[in-house]
Amino acid sequence: MGKRKLPKFNTGDTVVVTIYGTVGKVTNIKLLEGEYLYEVNESEGLFKEDCLRLLDEYDGYLLEQEQIDIEYKFLFGDLVKVKGYDQDIFKIVGFRTEIWRYKEDSWEDVIYELTRITDGEWLEADEDELTLIADYDQAETYIKKYGIMLPAKKNQAVLPSPRYQDDNYVDRLLDHYNDYKALYYLFNDKKYKRKMNSIVDQLKSHLGLNSDVIGKD
Repeated sequence: MGKRKLPKFNTGDTVVVTIYGTVGKVTNIKLLEGEYLYEVNESEGLFKEDCLRLLDEYDGYLLEQEQIDIEYKFLFGDLVKVKGYDQDIFKIVGFRTEIWRYKEDSWEDVIYELTRITDGEWLEADEDELTLIADYDQAETYIKKYGIMLPAKKNQAVLPSPRYQDDNYVDRLLDHYNDYKALYYLFNDKKYKRKMNSIVDQLKSHLGLNSDVIGKD
């Protein structure tokens, strides 16, 4: 019986993922049906040997990588007020970071997903549009103290984001929709499809549409 073939790369090797042009370290090696598969930077995906090259052997184009540290001002369950909705209280139910890079400029936007306490309606807002009312661990006490009525279960509505309360609201939403659509077709990741559906809901709400004429592919 012949010796088993050894993996070409070892844990800790610095490699280039040639299909992306990105650099990382091998963090795990798996053997599947006689073929070695490699985890890079503890990512969920696995790469075949022919998709990787040792950094010092690679002479192709490298996509520059950067380490981005994001400090989130608000956390899940925090109660906040939102600019433009001064009479309402919202709860943080999600957040994401949008990273923008151009030739001569760059920035990161933290976008928070919220639900209104009184009726459960959904909203997105930038970090600088929020004011903290109560931390997540004090949220229930705050609600009880001020006698805020919680909504009954119902279909979730969508409020127009304060970011888009201007003349370019629809155009900007459509731009975001097309961006997420391109990402969905490129990576086939369901999270982009959910974002597309969310934007369609916002467009319908803003335009007063009840049909499914928007967002059909």
